[in-house]
Amino acid sequence: MISDQIGIDLLRSFVAVCRQGSLNRVATQTGRTQSALSMQMRRLEDLLGRQLFTRTGRGVVPTPEGELFLGYATRMLALGDEAAARLRQADLSGGVRVGLAEEVATTALPEALGRLRRGYQEIRLDVVVEQCVALGKTWPEGDLDIMVVPTSVITADALTTWNVELQWVCATDYAFDETRPIDLVAFAAPCLWRRRMIETLADQGREHRITFTSQSITALQAAIENGLGIGLLPPDAIRAGTMRALPASSAVPKPFAVQYGLFARDRRSAVVDCAISVLLEGLPIASRT
Repeated sequence: MISDQIGIDLLRSFVAVCRQGSLNRVATQTGRTQSALSMQMRRLEDLLGRQLFTRTGRGVVPTPEGELFLGYATRMLALGDEAAARLRQADLSGGVRVGLAEEVATTALPEALGRLRRGYQEIRLDVVVEQCVALGKTWPEGDLDIMVVPTSVITADALTTWNVELQWVCATDYAFDETRPIDLVAFAAPCLWRRRMIETLADQGREHRITFTSQSITALQAAIENGLGIGLLPPDAIRAGTMRALPASSAVPKPFAVQYGLFARDRRSAVVDCAISVLLEGLPIASRT
């Protein structure tokens, strides 16, 4: 049977390539060569008898068949994680208060929290999604057990840090006019991404005007898709069918990275430690320290 030949490692590699959109990036993160990872993906395509990826100038994107299989692969991995968790600590119970910056509460972290909820059904989750600066200000109040925010908005030491590589993005049919001020889609102030975006444009002497603001990354995605302007998004928030990344040029500054951290209290319960371990599995592993 085909299923007997598709192991967990193969599934995890496939999901990682879909999320990152780059064989080279995933190979670097996992300590393999790009050729070895490419052969692994071709083997999966041979086993399924379907083309799972389309190669582009910037990497790879899943085909419709690849997107279909991605849904099944994600569910199979989640089910395996849930089973392992239930067997390890079925009696673990208690509450965990988690704060997530709006801009990172898109895919990997909610998936990790979902695995935590399914694997430890006696754990009570209280998740707050908020603008990063506002979250950073609440940390000293002690209302949260765990928080994921940019390291620049808080003075505490992070358990781990990683870089989110932002990209300038526009709609696939967006007509970019280098002679006119740039129309920007941005988070509402105060926002680290917004400030860095404007500072970068100012350093390059590029005029701009903000045409759309929101606290919701979903709203920003919709605004970009519908041609209201260009904006900064992380790779996993770029929708391949409706958006395209803009290369650095004299008109568009070079993209930049923002460092994020996972923060937790020094004194914490076994329940919180369990939540931390599950969240760590969902974090980007590139540049993690």
